[in-house]
Amino acid sequence: MAMVMTGEVQLPASRQAVWEKLNDAETLKACIPGCEELVKLSDTEMTAIATTKIGPVKARFKGKVHLTDLDPPNGYKISGEGDGGVAGFAKGGATVALAEKDGGTLLTYNVEAQIGGKLAQLGQRLVNGAAKKVADDFFQKFATVFTAGPA
Repeated sequence: MAMVMTGEVQLPASRQAVWEKLNDAETLKACIPGCEELVKLSDTEMTAIATTKIGPVKARFKGKVHLTDLDPPNGYKISGEGDGGVAGFAKGGATVALAEKDGGTLLTYNVEAQIGGKLAQLGQRLVNGAAKKVADDFFQKFATVFTAGPA
């Protein structure tokens, strides 16, 4: 089952500041819903463990995250794949673009994801709704990094 999500969020920070936070493992870990561990192996590779619940299925995914098409401070492509054991698998990627707008930074994202196994059997509406909620939660938490006061 494949899904596509797009969106944008206006952040009250410079492009450089947003770029740095998008490449900071601790910031990403704090913003990714259900993330238990995010370890930076290099400037372009991380490992992650995250737990998510979609309908009646709760899965703990272990996987790798890769950053490609790096264009600091304008954006990158982030891709990854995770194994959720009997629940199935998830893999996908997001193109993230940063542009100066209204004295801050406009972050635009285009996500493509695929899931398989038990998760894919739940039905597309349920899975799409859960995936959109995860994306929305991530960007809402990421935005608070810049509105919570001095870093």
